[in-house]
Amino acid sequence: MKGFFKWFKSSTKIKRWILLMLIGIVLVCYGIAKIIVTNELTFSELAKIIIIFVLGFTFTIISIICIQKRTLEMLVEESDTRNVEDKGKMNSLIFNKRVYNQGPKVVVIGGGAGLNTVLKGLKNYTDNITAIVTVSDYGLNNGKTEEEMKLASLEDIEQSIIALSANENEMSQLINLTMTDNTYKGNKFGDIFLTAMKEAVGDFTQSIQEVQKVLNITGKVLPVTNDSIKICAELEDGTVIECKDKIPEIVSQKLSRITRVYISPTNIRVAPGVIEAIQEADCIVIGPGSLYTNVIPNLLVPGVSKAIREAKGFKVYVSNIMTEYGQTDNYTLYDHIKAIIDHAGKGIIDYCVYDTGEIVPEYIRMYNKEGADLVEQDTSKVKDAGIKLIQRNLSTIENGRIRHNPDVIATSIIQLICDDLKFRDMQNDTQYIMLDSKVKDTKKKLKQNNKKNKNSNKKKKKKSRHSGESKFLNKYNDRITSIRESENKKNNRMKK
Repeated sequence: MKGFFKWFKSSTKIKRWILLMLIGIVLVCYGIAKIIVTNELTFSELAKIIIIFVLGFTFTIISIICIQKRTLEMLVEESDTRNVEDKGKMNSLIFNKRVYNQGPKVVVIGGGAGLNTVLKGLKNYTDNITAIVTVSDYGLNNGKTEEEMKLASLEDIEQSIIALSANENEMSQLINLTMTDNTYKGNKFGDIFLTAMKEAVGDFTQSIQEVQKVLNITGKVLPVTNDSIKICAELEDGTVIECKDKIPEIVSQKLSRITRVYISPTNIRVAPGVIEAIQEADCIVIGPGSLYTNVIPNLLVPGVSKAIREAKGFKVYVSNIMTEYGQTDNYTLYDHIKAIIDHAGKGIIDYCVYDTGEIVPEYIRMYNKEGADLVEQDTSKVKDAGIKLIQRNLSTIENGRIRHNPDVIATSIIQLICDDLKFRDMQNDTQYIMLDSKVKDTKKKLKQNNKKNKNSNKKKKKKSRHSGESKFLNKYNDRITSIRESENKKNNRMKK
């Protein structure tokens, strides 16, 4: 009996449909009874009876369908370990492990925080995610030992594993745990684990796959190459930089832009599984991240750019929100895209997802002090290059820093896949139902969050507004101050 009464709890969302069914049955019975007991019917009375009967029948059918759907959803929720916070709020019965495994195949290329942001969002839609990461010593300072450089090169792999894990906080604590034992003192658990697995398996790519199996993460992480490489940059004045962490410093000193980046040595081989993943992908995501040290180096490995250009899946570039000091100073949206095309060839990008630029000025000013600024959105040039634009409110604030919103990026990418499925008349396909339902649910939550943020910002503005201040000054004072500080900083650099 306890199990029976559980069906009537508010969390089950069944009572509303039972009530609707009862109303429908009553209306149907009333319509039938009215016809039986009435000797003569006028046209208007007959019309009313028909309307009542149709409404009752419709209510009954809708309630039966919704009860069945909700029952299946409840059964799935009990076996689904994802999105524990959202249990009881799902709109579809599709959220189970089997269908996630049948989800769209998405390849994400890049490195650093930008790559991990995309992975965090996409893992809520599909298990078929492949993160392709540059693994190298990046030309670190010569003061580093060979062992230290090898461990540093594992950082992007480790962070991607964290991003794809079911519980990011717990996985982060484990991977980033610094050992205190005398034997391994100062080393992180993640470094030791990956190194030990490589020793056990032999092949680096295979060892990462074994690590992923042990840790049971969503998708997989692949190094773009197993060979040791470093990333070099050539500036407009002819200066060549062979140390990755020296690039920002030397670029700012020389006041010269980066003309190109290249990897050394050039005769490296792409890691097993990378080309196959790209060829089979429904969507290939490039960026966001450090343009010249995280994004483009992956595209320079022989065979990667060619595979992307020839791939049938969508090629999507997620634009950076802010420029990066010493790499992309004063770069516009088109400058970022042009740099990728110059290094990887035309046809490497089909779509570009870029930010609306609606960011609180205080945070922009903070970045201005560090030599960074908002990426200017010269969309006309991008359109002329034959790239389709998707504008989204990508930015969010995390720990006082401007970051990409993983849910917004994921919904933008999945929406493209849904539109393609719909174009192919696959609205009834299991994959389409799952993706479309999840996208709609996420968009609703994003709208609610945006409304809350706007309301809180309005309250703050009202509290901070002083009587006698002009509305123009109150609205644009932060932007004016930010512009002045940016100009002063540029003038000081020119003087030096």
